[in-house]
Amino acid sequence: MEVFEIVIALLLGGALLASVARHISTPYPALVAIAGAGLALFPGVPSLMLDPELALTLFVAPVLLDAAFDASQRDLRHNWRVVAGLALGAVVLTVIIVAVIAHALVPGLSWAAAIALGAIVAPPDAAAATAVLKQLRPPHRLLVILEGESLFNDASALLIYRFAVIAAATGVVSGWSFAGTLVLVGVGSIVLALVLARIVGFVMARIEDVATAVIVQFCTTFMVWILAERLHLSGILTVVIYAMALSRPAAQTVAARIRVPSYAVWDVTVFILNVLAFILVGFQLRQIVERREWTRYIGIAAAVCVAIIVARLLWVSGAAAVSRWRCRPRGDDGEAPRDVVALSGPAAYIVGWCGMRGTVTLAAALALPVNFPYRDLIFFVSFAVVLVTLVVQGMTLRPLISLLDVRDDGGVEREVQLARVATLRAALDAVRTCGGGESAELLRRRYELRLRHAEEDGDVHDTDEQDAAVLRVAITAERKRLIALRDDGTIGDAAFQQVEQELDMRELALVELAHA
Repeated sequence: MEVFEIVIALLLGGALLASVARHISTPYPALVAIAGAGLALFPGVPSLMLDPELALTLFVAPVLLDAAFDASQRDLRHNWRVVAGLALGAVVLTVIIVAVIAHALVPGLSWAAAIALGAIVAPPDAAAATAVLKQLRPPHRLLVILEGESLFNDASALLIYRFAVIAAATGVVSGWSFAGTLVLVGVGSIVLALVLARIVGFVMARIEDVATAVIVQFCTTFMVWILAERLHLSGILTVVIYAMALSRPAAQTVAARIRVPSYAVWDVTVFILNVLAFILVGFQLRQIVERREWTRYIGIAAAVCVAIIVARLLWVSGAAAVSRWRCRPRGDDGEAPRDVVALSGPAAYIVGWCGMRGTVTLAAALALPVNFPYRDLIFFVSFAVVLVTLVVQGMTLRPLISLLDVRDDGGVEREVQLARVATLRAALDAVRTCGGGESAELLRRRYELRLRHAEEDGDVHDTDEQDAAVLRVAITAERKRLIALRDDGTIGDAAFQQVEQELDMRELALVELAHA
């Protein structure tokens, strides 16, 4: 009962800290991390140990699906080189540097355990960075790169983590075995994800009750992860591909009255899981504090924190410099080859500084076997990395962006206006096919007025609707046109989701009108 009371109190505290974080433009995980550290130092805190096999499934699967479901697949394709470079190259570089430093500072630490530490702290969590960036309106491409990186760097880091843990337990893992498993796991995870997305999508399209739909969404998310792990595939890669494949048809097959409340439930769930992760870490850190071992780990933690920050900055700035060199004008015409990878100097500094670690690092540390060599050291260093990066980098991100004067280019807003105009035109065409009648004519004139406003200032001034049947036809036409714009790459998912939300609100208002 005592643990339950503490958890409830800290969840409420997490909500208050999130409110404070929004006011000071700071990622709320930074304040929650400080609270978690305070929990470990607070006298009388009970001990609590989570089942290591449950940690990754509980904390990573739903958080990852929530992020992947909203990812812009068009924008990821345009930026695949820089995303792949961060998700693979930056992760591998960080693992190597951290492993070398940890092994040098702790001679008794085996290479397998040192690599496991490197893999735990290697993947950044974009949620903290984007929470701040979205308030400051930077170029949309920076958000795409950071969010795309966070989807795939976890898969590469945790695959290395899995082999390192096995090697620490058995003492044997061959390079050929790793390479072969990497290919098998990648292909198998993608195939499994696509098959499960087709099955679950078929089932979800036939559910009409909100509570049932939400429960099925969460249960199938855990089912996908567990099945992938039981088949010795990558749970992370499977969930990411599954969410992306599921999101495309869901826009057309899932009704607004299901989608809107389920999105709200997922937002709350992700927040609760993030807060719970820091609470559980605080409980386990308490055991280390009581044994007075943490004082011996401070120097190692500081060295690892510096190493991961420097490694990311070196990789991002170096890759951006190479890309800019490739994009220099060549030939007699003086034209530069088209290269979507190249980042400007200021943009590269921001991406490099957005290396905050978060839930995945905490979950991987919690998932270490209880008898893993130097587990307390790895656990303490992992939390120190999360705490330092969230506080130092998270709280200095806003002034850094202001100093570098990196601003939004308005690309998403232009696509939103384009989508509004195109969908309203589709609605007008649909209304004209509904025949005569005063209500149809009135609705046509109202849509013409809305279209004129959308063409002039990009906004839509809504009006009261009279004829539910004609309006339903119009909204259906708008939704079909919006999905077509997304599918053919005319607009990205950011613009699509904004206009989709507007259509959902109007559709829900129509449902309320019909039941009035």
